[in-house]
Amino acid sequence: MKIQMPQEVHRILGILSFYGYDGYIVGGCVRDSILNKIPNDWDICTNCTPEKMLEVFSCFKVIPTGLKHGTLTVVINEENYEVTTYRIDGEYTDGRHPEEVEFTNNLKEDLKRRDFTINAMAYNNKEGLIDYYGGIADIFNEKIRCVGDPSERFSEDYLRMLRAIRFSAQLGYSLDVETLKEIKKLSKNVIDISEERIREELNKILMTDMPARGLKLLSSADLLKYIIPELEICVGFQQHNPNHDKDVFSHILSVVDNTEKDLILRLAALFHDIGKPETFSLGEDGVGHFYKHHLKSSDIAEEVMKRLKYDNKSIEQVIILVREHMSRYKNLRVKNTKKFINRVGIDNIERLFKLQIADINGSTKKDGVSNIFELKNEVERILNEKQPLSIKDLEINGHDLIQLGIPQGKQVGTVLNELMEIILENSELNRRDILTEIVIQKWI
Repeated sequence: MKIQMPQEVHRILGILSFYGYDGYIVGGCVRDSILNKIPNDWDICTNCTPEKMLEVFSCFKVIPTGLKHGTLTVVINEENYEVTTYRIDGEYTDGRHPEEVEFTNNLKEDLKRRDFTINAMAYNNKEGLIDYYGGIADIFNEKIRCVGDPSERFSEDYLRMLRAIRFSAQLGYSLDVETLKEIKKLSKNVIDISEERIREELNKILMTDMPARGLKLLSSADLLKYIIPELEICVGFQQHNPNHDKDVFSHILSVVDNTEKDLILRLAALFHDIGKPETFSLGEDGVGHFYKHHLKSSDIAEEVMKRLKYDNKSIEQVIILVREHMSRYKNLRVKNTKKFINRVGIDNIERLFKLQIADINGSTKKDGVSNIFELKNEVERILNEKQPLSIKDLEINGHDLIQLGIPQGKQVGTVLNELMEIILENSELNRRDILTEIVIQKWI
C-alpha cells in the first residue's frame, strides 16, 4: 500500500528522518487515504520531543499549539500541519483531558491511547502501514470499534461516544457490539461535555449523506435523551392520522434525509415537528390533530439551539423555517405573497420550499406539492422583477415626509407603513412624484 501525501508532508517527514527521528502520518488522514477520500488534515507523530522539534523546524514558522501535550504546528506554504510527540496519557479525571502526559519512544503505546481502531493506524513510505490494533480489518468489516477496552476509552473522553456515532453515520459502518454496550452504559456522562462540542458533533452527523442513521443511533445508544430530550419524546409517538404512516420521530428522520446538505435546512427539518407530542389531541373520530404544532416546534427549536450555543443568525433562520413550514398558500394576492417573502426572508425562502416538499414527501398525502410550486413560481416572479418589498424600497423616505410637513416622530413611521401597504398592492405607484401626491392628499 502506498499513500499519496502532499509535498509539505514529505518535507516534514524527511526533515525528521534527516535528524534521526521517526515520523509517520497518523489517524484520520491514514483512514481517509485508505478509503480513497481526500483528508481534511494531515497529522504527524514522531519520537522527537517538542523542544527538539522547535530546533528541527526552526526554518519554518512554528506555532506552539500545545507544547505541554507534545503538539506544535508547522506552517508550510500557508498550510498548517500538526506534529505531535509519541505520548502516554496519564489519568483522566474530567472525562476530557489527561492530568498529565508522558512522552514515549514507542509508537505502539502512542497508537494505543487513540479512540477507534480505524483512527489508530500510522504510515510512512519507508515502513508502509502500521496497524497494531486491527484498523484495516475493521475497515474491511465496516465496523467502528474502540482500541482496547471501550469503557476505558469512553471514560477518558466522553465526547468519543458522540464521535463513534458520527463515524458510523459518516462511513455507514456498524458499531461494534461491545462499543455500543459501553456507550449505553456511560451515556449519562454526555451531560458533562460542553454544549459547543455536542453542537459540533451534532452538526457533523446532520451533514452526513444519511443523517437519519446517526440520529437513530443517538436514540438507540441512549444519548439523545440527554442531548435533545424534546426529540427523544418523539420516538414511537404515533400520529393517528391518515396523512402519516410513521411515528413523529420516523417522519422527522425521513424529512431530514430528504433535504440537501445545508445545515440550516437540516436543522429546520430536525425541529419542524418536534412540538407535535405537546400539541397532540385525539378527535372523537379517532383522528390525531396537532393544532399550532409549528408554533410550539419553533419555540422548542429556539430553546434547544440556545442551549447548544448556536449563533443568533442560525437560530433566527431555523425558527422562521420551522414556524412557516405549514404555510402552504394557494392563490395568494400579490400583496400577501410579498408579506410572506418579508416574513421568511429572501435568503431563507428557497430553503422553506425545500423543507415543505421534503415534509410532504415524508407523509402519505402528496397532493400539496403543486401548491408549493405555484407559490414558488410567484415568489420568483416578484423577486426577478425586483418589486418593492419593504419600506427601504420606497422612492420616498422619512426625511422627505418631514420636508412635506409630516410632524417628526411616530407619524412618520405610520405614513411610511401605509405607503408600503399601497405599494405592496400596486408596485407601479412606487414613484417619487406619485407618492408625494398621495402624502399631500391624505396627510397634509
